[in-house]
Amino acid sequence: MRLAFLDNYFHITESGSSVRTEVLAGVTTFLTMCYIIAVNPALLADKAGMDQGTVFVATCLVAALGSLLMGVVARYPIAIAPGMGLNTYFAVVICAGMSVDWRVALAATCVSGVVLLLLGLFKIRDTIIHGIPFSLQIAICAGIGLFLARIALENAGVPFGGAADAAAASLGDLRSHESWLVIFGFILILVMHVFRLPGAIITSILLVTLIAGLLDLNQFHGVAAMPPAFSPAFVEMDFSGLFTIDMLGIIFVFCLITLCDSAGTLVGVANRAGLLKDGKLPRLKGALFANSTAIIAGGALGTSPTVAYIESAAGVSAGGRTGLTAVVVCCLFVASLFFFPLLQYIPIYATTPALLYVAMLMMQEVGKIDWQDIAETVPACLTIVCMPFTHSVANGIAAGFISFVIIKCLTGSARQISAVVWVVAGLWVLKYIYLGL
Repeated sequence: MRLAFLDNYFHITESGSSVRTEVLAGVTTFLTMCYIIAVNPALLADKAGMDQGTVFVATCLVAALGSLLMGVVARYPIAIAPGMGLNTYFAVVICAGMSVDWRVALAATCVSGVVLLLLGLFKIRDTIIHGIPFSLQIAICAGIGLFLARIALENAGVPFGGAADAAAASLGDLRSHESWLVIFGFILILVMHVFRLPGAIITSILLVTLIAGLLDLNQFHGVAAMPPAFSPAFVEMDFSGLFTIDMLGIIFVFCLITLCDSAGTLVGVANRAGLLKDGKLPRLKGALFANSTAIIAGGALGTSPTVAYIESAAGVSAGGRTGLTAVVVCCLFVASLFFFPLLQYIPIYATTPALLYVAMLMMQEVGKIDWQDIAETVPACLTIVCMPFTHSVANGIAAGFISFVIIKCLTGSARQISAVVWVVAGLWVLKYIYLGL
């Protein structure tokens, strides 16, 4: 009866999936993104002066809430959690760099969520996302793939340096056990994929973790522990400090980056899952509601803005096609409040092969771009390249939209530019002029 209810609500059979596959996909997505529950509290405590235990609990709760809403309301296999990049902007740039108190920064987070929620209710966000040109939709998917590849290689010990440090961009230490475990895990996934064996990604993660344990490369911290003391931040948010030009600029940046980052992930992951219909996302309003609500909750509970996670592509590649995948992620984030010591046993390089494999799959989409039309290919290429090299999905989208407008205008094709593209490109230009990179 319960399985029948799940099937009917999430349309699992209709999507060509099964409850078992959706659960497996949810576990896969969670394992590739659970690093956030360790990284986010440490960053906000160190740079913003927040209580690490409170941020830990807030991160788990907000990720659980956002993923639950994404799964139940929008019924997409996409998880939500505090965004890497946005948390750095929150802690390093705003709190440490601009000397803004974290209570004011949390209030700005909450307000940005309310603004995005209103934009979604009036279908302004829907119009923006559906207004992305087809070539840029494909480029976003491929760019996210390269972004994942960069994350995977960095996890594997392959550093990326600038021009001033050419030696930093190398193959890393191929003599290390970790590097060989990454190679082994990646090959295992490929072989299982070729022979159509189920559970390739999760098998790789668990087997690499087991081998690392046998080689004494990871430490066992126990199975369970009570969560730390938690003091919700909603009673401490300081809205009185928002009425300045600098803080209004911060709210604008939060909204713009969150909108573009989540839009890019939604389009890219949904495209990979085959969920786009005529180039558009059905139930988009529910997806935007889920993320906006999670952002508001993040400000109230005590963490930085949330985004749709590009690691959801790993779950999609494991077969996830419905919201049940996101609901499973929600349950695992709740469990993390008590089983975080066990999660620490899974080394980050155990999930690296999964991200690298998913990156390869997402790069397949570039074949759909019309490479004969230079006015389409240049913005697409800039989108693809800028995402990994600027370490930001949002910056890749900005490069694509701005170059799309410039090239179309210079080639006499300005009529092909939609109002959405004009507006988004203009907002990014204003952001770069007045607020910098």
